[in-house]
Amino acid sequence: MFHFLKLIMRSLLKRSNLFKANSIKKDWFDSFVKGSLGLCALISIITTFSIIFILGKETLLFFEQVPIGDFLFGTKWEPLLEPQSFGVLPLISGTFLIVIGSSLVAIPAGLLTSIYLGEYAGPRTKAIVKPILEILAGIPTVVYGYFALTVITPMLKMIFPSIEVFNALSGSIVVGIMILPMISSLCDDAMSSLPRSLKEGGYAMGATSFEVVWSILVPTALPRIVAAFILAISRAIGETMAVVMAAGATPKMTMNFLESIQTMTSYIVQVSLGDTPAGGVEYQTCFAVGAVLFVMTLVMNIIGRKFYKRFNLEIE
Repeated sequence: MFHFLKLIMRSLLKRSNLFKANSIKKDWFDSFVKGSLGLCALISIITTFSIIFILGKETLLFFEQVPIGDFLFGTKWEPLLEPQSFGVLPLISGTFLIVIGSSLVAIPAGLLTSIYLGEYAGPRTKAIVKPILEILAGIPTVVYGYFALTVITPMLKMIFPSIEVFNALSGSIVVGIMILPMISSLCDDAMSSLPRSLKEGGYAMGATSFEVVWSILVPTALPRIVAAFILAISRAIGETMAVVMAAGATPKMTMNFLESIQTMTSYIVQVSLGDTPAGGVEYQTCFAVGAVLFVMTLVMNIIGRKFYKRFNLEIE
């Protein structure tokens, strides 16, 4: 009997020691994961503030030589030629021209595509169309630029004979194609996340598919749909290579889509090619333009957050 009790006690002690060892291993693993995640978050914060610091430092050095009023309200941009002019409005004008044009292409097409895939398309059609949209999202922007030069611009030339080789219309179309998958996917997610009872209630009241979509689903999901539009517009503002190759590098204030323009990102690429000596005012212009671009993107994000709060939606 005594021998049997001793075996039981020994077994309990072994299990207790094993539990303590597992508990120690688990605590160590949890601490390691928590520390790793915290380190990743810290690296992200440090990187963000480093970018802001460098951008702000070089921009302040630029404004020591160029008055901020001349930069923000000037209508002529020729920092690399003599006499130099540092008015950034032509670059802002070109950027907004691309944004407006690409939005006119992508927003209606993206919304209608998401409605078709979510409400009308059959499983076989979805299996074909959705992968094609995903492929569009994965194509490099340089390829889009070549596509604009070799396909879109010649087609536009047949419709508008006076169009320039590099033009804002071609750049707008190709950027619209680029952001189309993003709008379609986000709008589809917005409407598919709605309660199924909304749709079933509409059909129970005798509404048609068209009425259910445009009178129930779209108005209810409107905040998330608008958020998708804002995100896509932010992508269009920051697009670089496709615009460089399609729209050209001629800074001018124009609303004519048939002319060559230059966006802010296009100019940054031009300065970053290495022909401009580092440290000079010409070099610092790319940081000043980058700061304007940063502020524009920040404003877009703030608008999106305000829109979410207004409709009492949680930002994901």
